[in-house]
Amino acid sequence: MRTVTNESPIYSIPLVDIEGNDTTLEKYAGNVLLIVNLASRCGFTPQYAGLEKLQKKYGPKGFTVCGFPSNDFLFQEPGCDREIHDFATTRFNVSFPMFSRISVWGSNIHPLYHWLSTHPEHGGSVKWNFSKFLIDRNGELVDRFHTFTDPESSKIKNAIQTYL
Repeated sequence: MRTVTNESPIYSIPLVDIEGNDTTLEKYAGNVLLIVNLASRCGFTPQYAGLEKLQKKYGPKGFTVCGFPSNDFLFQEPGCDREIHDFATTRFNVSFPMFSRISVWGSNIHPLYHWLSTHPEHGGSVKWNFSKFLIDRNGELVDRFHTFTDPESSKIKNAIQTYL
């Protein structure tokens, strides 16, 4: 049995959910998280479907996909939060938690993505939409998967299973 703590700084970073409510990731402490920056007008947008499949398969075991829309790359997420939510739920039947649109790189980078992109072993700025960060049950960044890594790949599934 793994010891689970919620002392990681990731759990206290202020966020806004897709409905406009102030929140943090604290309610997901103890879960394995896959944090993903999303865009609805991107060639990788079909990855929403794979992310939802991961949520359905591993959610009951303590896994959560956390979606963060971003308009940073070629303005591929131009809608307001309501439009983004409606798109994700009607087109892909998304049930995983989504958050308000944020910046994932540059001078306006959100504190969450600053934290994610400055870890020495998995750091570096986000280069495109659908970058994926795997967080273990203790809130530690344990892996990173780039845009081209399909959510349903064995690489991602094996990593999730390792930390569940």
